[in-house]
Amino acid sequence: MAKENIRKPLGLGLDSILQPERIYEPDVILEVKNMTKFFPIKAGFLQKVVGNVRAVDEVSLFLRRGETLGLVGESGCGKTTVSRTIIRLYEPTKGVAYFKSDILSSTEEPVIVNLAELDKEEMHKVYQEMSMIFQDPINSLNPRMSVFDIVSEPMVIHGKSDRKENENVVGDLLERVGLRASYMKRYPHEFSGGQRQRIGIARALSLNPKIIFCDEPVSALDVSIQAQTLNLLADLQNDFDLSYIFVAHDLSVVQHISNRVAVMYVGKIAEVAESNVLYNHPLHPYTEALLSSVPKPDPRYKSKRIHMQGDVADPSNPPSGCFFHPRCRYAEEICTTTPPEYREVEPDHFVSCHRVEELELKGV
Repeated sequence: MAKENIRKPLGLGLDSILQPERIYEPDVILEVKNMTKFFPIKAGFLQKVVGNVRAVDEVSLFLRRGETLGLVGESGCGKTTVSRTIIRLYEPTKGVAYFKSDILSSTEEPVIVNLAELDKEEMHKVYQEMSMIFQDPINSLNPRMSVFDIVSEPMVIHGKSDRKENENVVGDLLERVGLRASYMKRYPHEFSGGQRQRIGIARALSLNPKIIFCDEPVSALDVSIQAQTLNLLADLQNDFDLSYIFVAHDLSVVQHISNRVAVMYVGKIAEVAESNVLYNHPLHPYTEALLSSVPKPDPRYKSKRIHMQGDVADPSNPPSGCFFHPRCRYAEEICTTTPPEYREVEPDHFVSCHRVEELELKGV
């Protein structure tokens, strides 16, 4: 793609000077650079801002067409907030998110836009190209709406109001996700948890998006249903040429479905690599500690779990230097004073650690 095919920034002060790099590659459709989201802490009668929760802190990543990027880390590390900030369910504090949009292009070739600087009308159009599957299949569906109304709602919002045509689309989508077309007249309470999540998946597909943000889509389901849902997502990815950003806690699930994996700690990216590389040859001590907790399928194998000392750092008052150093068994003085640089140490392998060249860490 030619570098001229990027829209000029609108000048809203959201780090327009951060120039895209990966987005020019033919297969990259999303590039996030230094994305940051702070939530203010207010106190007193006048509700003055006395601090900030650094939920997402200068996150940089990219997503290729047709791939799944897994986001893993402990609870509260910012995985979900990253997804919601990219898609602007939360407004970013700073940073950029470059996206190849067909909807906003005036030619046959997609145009590169900065999602953080789109106005309300433009962002509304872009929502046709990206959607979200939520964690809770019960609360994410309106109990007063039929399945037809739930799945067709995005189409109606974006101007597709022909009911007969929408019924055909909804019926086809329900069949695609393993439900009967006749179910469109039913209501959410008439389905099991796994079936509700399939309805949510059908809704996410209704506008034929490029990217789907999967916010722990299987964590609320039984183990047997999780496997079925993961296989369904993989099949749909092939059928619709989808790209996923897949948020999850279960490292085994992430390894199964992801092409690449990003490990987060207290709002920052610790490591990103191709799935098999990261699981077998981690380069960050936090990644090594997480992988040591993965259950081994052989009962004769005695797992040597790494027990991290202390609690997860407070995102409203993080430690100096590397945020992970109070719990890291490899920490040295430089780790306590100087923030590590997030850099590419091997092709497509990014790490934020001072001692990456020195350490020999164990994988699964």
